Amino acid sequence: MTRARRLTLLAATLAGLARGGAAAEQPAAHPPAAHPPSFDFHVEARIVPSERAAHVTLELGKGSQRVVWLRFRIDPKRQLLFRGDGDVKTEGAHVTWTPPPGGGKLTYVFRIDHLRDARRYDARCAKTWAIFRGEDLVPPARMRVRGGARSRTRLVVKLPESWSLVTPYAKLTSGEYRVQHHRRLNRPTGWMIAGDLGVLREDVAGVKVAIAGPRAMGVRREDMLALLHWTLPTLRQILGILPERLTVVSAYDPMWRGGLSGPDSLFIHAHRPLITEDGPSPLLHEVMHVALGLRPGNDGDWAIEGLAQYYSLELLARSHTISPERAKRAYEAQALRGNEATHLRSKSVSGAGTARALTALHALDQEIHSATHGAKSLDDVVRILVVEGGVITTDRMQQISERVAGEDLSTFFKTQIP
Repeated sequence: MTRARRLTLLAATLAGLARGGAAAEQPAAHPPAAHPPSFDFHVEARIVPSERAAHVTLELGKGSQRVVWLRFRIDPKRQLLFRGDGDVKTEGAHVTWTPPPGGGKLTYVFRIDHLRDARRYDARCAKTWAIFRGEDLVPPARMRVRGGARSRTRLVVKLPESWSLVTPYAKLTSGEYRVQHHRRLNRPTGWMIAGDLGVLREDVAGVKVAIAGPRAMGVRREDMLALLHWTLPTLRQILGILPERLTVVSAYDPMWRGGLSGPDSLFIHAHRPLITEDGPSPLLHEVMHVALGLRPGNDGDWAIEGLAQYYSLELLARSHTISPERAKRAYEAQALRGNEATHLRSKSVSGAGTARALTALHALDQEIHSATHGAKSLDDVVRILVVEGGVITTDRMQQISERVAGEDLSTFFKTQIP
């Protein structure tokens, strides 16, 4: 979402809060500003299962004279064998490409397999499927350009015969995918899956949902889709806005037995339950990460994980997917587990820390309700966070909560967020 779009939505959200906290209608967009100069950036990846790798070609086309250089930050064990037109320098974890004025190509090999722990993968290329993230396919880069030029990026993935591909991007009639993030260098991001796939595609609450997994694994795509049908309309009511697309990628072992979110996409291990015995939903937890689109600061991980866990439970309760009695028992179970965590203001929180964060946010919701005589809630805090985006810290969470509540919450944060 562009900064201008976020500011427009923020103004509408704040106006809605002033009228009593309901989600604001989205106003008509302002006329678009003049487009900055651009250059064509073509990404082609050829997946080779026998090598567990993809051969990648980056090509600069029309407007390439505006590009002075690109400097990629790589993982030398995964992105390697860089060759290209012009000057290519590899120095440890950085590759600097200075292309010819008329454009050119840079090629390299991307090793897909990546272990998250001793035995489980968060990226894998097997004989009949491959799962990886776009941000690993094309590593992050700084660049020097003339006139503030931005890339006009297209992605093509060449696959073995009978394979198909699911990405978080719109597919053009040419067979290419349009990659657009409103950044200077638009590179692929988010979860992708290729292979002999089973795929479900459906519009849910205005979101283009795709759920995909290797066909032979029997991933429960219908069950996931049903849960999203029950809960995404409620999430739209809470946030006011949702991503245009949601790609859900799933597989069994040897993939990591958890969930991981990305831009407009997520991975969830097929063995994970849709709803856990103690209440929250692992799938909806990752959906919340996608919808929030926030990054944690040094002491903000509790807020990121706590909000995802809290709303994964709230979505089930508010959509009547679970009963009020079961929701109450779930909150009690989370509070009990959270007692195992001694502090929250750390770089990352544990499972017990996430449970304690959920309990603290539940209490914060009640605090805001009380301060505003029921006019506002934690939902109003989250709407502001979603529209503003960016990094979340404890201080920022407190400031926005105080703005919504209209009173000092320093005592609450000192006691509830140790």
